[in-house]
Amino acid sequence: MSAALTILHVIISLIGIVTGFIVIFGFLKPGQPGRMNMTFLAFTVLTDITGYIFFPYHGITPAIKLGAISLMVLIVAVIALRRKRTMTYIVAAVVAEFLNVFVLIVQSFLKIPALHKLAPHGNDPIVGITQLVVLIGFIVLAVVAIRKKAYRLA
Repeated sequence: MSAALTILHVIISLIGIVTGFIVIFGFLKPGQPGRMNMTFLAFTVLTDITGYIFFPYHGITPAIKLGAISLMVLIVAVIALRRKRTMTYIVAAVVAEFLNVFVLIVQSFLKIPALHKLAPHGNDPIVGITQLVVLIGFIVLAVVAIRKKAYRLA
């Protein structure tokens, strides 16, 4: 794969992650969804699709499985958004964003030299601990958003 396609995939991924955080923190405020929801969903779908088409296929890998799970979650999110199922949308959007950040964590430990020194194999305990802490944070955000009932898909 060319470096340009890798950079494009990373940019698409980062846009999905940033807009995902905007959407998730928007769940904590009163109001209705804006265009950011569709931007988040579109760029997250594009992240998964470009992951499949930009990178060479070497059989079923954890990345292939994670992309498939992400696409299924995104289908649920889009349907929930369209049918105005607030709780389902919040959960699906948070799961989709967590999956994006999960990959970001792995890639950060693999590609950023300072982090790579902490986890030279990519599956070192610090990577799992980081992912667990982030998962707990996302669960807390989802629970708080659902309990506040401030966000409405009306």
